[in-house]
Amino acid sequence: MQFLSHDGFELAYLDRQPASGQFDPVMMIHGFASSHYVNWVSPGWFKTLNDAGYRAIAFDNRGHGSSSKSYDEADYTPAKMASDAAALLDHLGIERAHVMGYSMGARVSAFLALSDPQKVATLVFGGLGIGMVDGVGDWDPIAAALLAEDPSQNTHPRGRSFRAFADQTRSDRRALAACIATSRELLSEDDMA
Repeated sequence: MQFLSHDGFELAYLDRQPASGQFDPVMMIHGFASSHYVNWVSPGWFKTLNDAGYRAIAFDNRGHGSSSKSYDEADYTPAKMASDAAALLDHLGIERAHVMGYSMGARVSAFLALSDPQKVATLVFGGLGIGMVDGVGDWDPIAAALLAEDPSQNTHPRGRSFRAFADQTRSDRRALAACIATSRELLSEDDMA
């Protein structure tokens, strides 16, 4: 892992050039409570793209994985998280990349495309489509479940699921609770178009 300092955070990232040739870069942005490893390395996306000749780039969003954490909800807006992706591209000297985002990473990718369209060659949204406009249900119980001292007291199914996932990945649950509060900003239909 390498690290980039941006906006008060140390962002952990992987950057692997293909074995031969000079091919397009692909930036992968993971989902909520996950990491570059869980969404992109473990299931094989990172290796598959790199083996196919793409420059594979994946990073841990602020508050996630090996990147630094904050407990301030204001640090986790999609626009601020998209600025991390733009800063990483600048740091790597990449003018334009294909961008793949999964779940929360899809939202961050959309905000990146809106704020820095010149940096985005193509865009792939995984796990979150029209939910970026209409919302994706009640997420407040997730924050409560993440902050609960005793996970057995969580009765909300989605809250229990995310708490178990956060515990499994050894995530900083307090940082994730701050993140879930402000990372769900909706986009308009025009922005999505």
